[in-house]
Amino acid sequence: MQMLFHDAARLAKSDAPVLILGESGTGKELLARAIHTESFRHNRDFIAVNCASIPAELMESEFFGHLKGAFTGAHESRKGLFQMAQGGSLFLDEIGEMPSNLQAKLLRALQEKTIRPVGSEREEPIDVRIIAATHRDLEKEILENNFRSDLFYRLETFSLRIPPLRERANDIEHLVFALIEKHTELQDKALAQVEPEALNALLDYSYPGNVRELENAIMRAVTLSEEGILRHRHLPERLRAHPGPLTPGLDPVDGDVLPDTQLPPSSCTGWPSLQEIEKRYIYKVLEATGGNKRRTAEMLGIARRTLYRRLEED
Repeated sequence: MQMLFHDAARLAKSDAPVLILGESGTGKELLARAIHTESFRHNRDFIAVNCASIPAELMESEFFGHLKGAFTGAHESRKGLFQMAQGGSLFLDEIGEMPSNLQAKLLRALQEKTIRPVGSEREEPIDVRIIAATHRDLEKEILENNFRSDLFYRLETFSLRIPPLRERANDIEHLVFALIEKHTELQDKALAQVEPEALNALLDYSYPGNVRELENAIMRAVTLSEEGILRHRHLPERLRAHPGPLTPGLDPVDGDVLPDTQLPPSSCTGWPSLQEIEKRYIYKVLEATGGNKRRTAEMLGIARRTLYRRLEED
């Protein structure tokens, strides 16, 4: 994943389309947002749309807008996604679900950098970077005449593949710590400790639903936690049913991540405190980004001022 983020940071400096490949729930939109944040368009809008969620008969209007009276029910003119993303980035999630007629119009928009709203006779210039994503094998879809080859090659100027979580065992630990931090803050919970059995179960599970399943499990556990402790029984049943050996490197006695990192002692013997978990993960991400605090905060999903506060804590 370190190489993936390195490549994404380099691609962000280009303005060419990017195609992100990966199973559902692997974090394709998060990667797309990171690319936008690192690009020169970072101060403009990032508009995300799931192509599978829009009815086929409404797609053209949703993407390109329409004029008043263009069709029955068009009581007023309306901007489309391209106009809303003007100057910024448009993220087309599940582009493999886009019908062929709209694929042709999207290709034309990419080539000509213009769009024509429904009911209009005038072309409108657009300045939008396209970042697309899919869980499908688009080359297979091309062979089955479900996806245009010319659009595929236009989008594939730069492509990134996010491996499923089951292929990223080392990343699970990082994500667990980051998501505990995230949902503790979102729910304003005074979570002080994580039961070792709970942490072990979170790290041992294979997550067929990828990052989305992991986040849902942690959100549930943080919500159900009480008395400042996240316990094994707070996890979904499917995680509790997969016990495994305690993951090396998590014991408070010998689990330092970086050679010079002195972590605070656990407030309850044998149980890692939330402060310990936060510190370990923050230093790992900081090391992975080469000390870049802006990118570290982005990868952690927290504000930079929050990162600075965490680093200053004893």
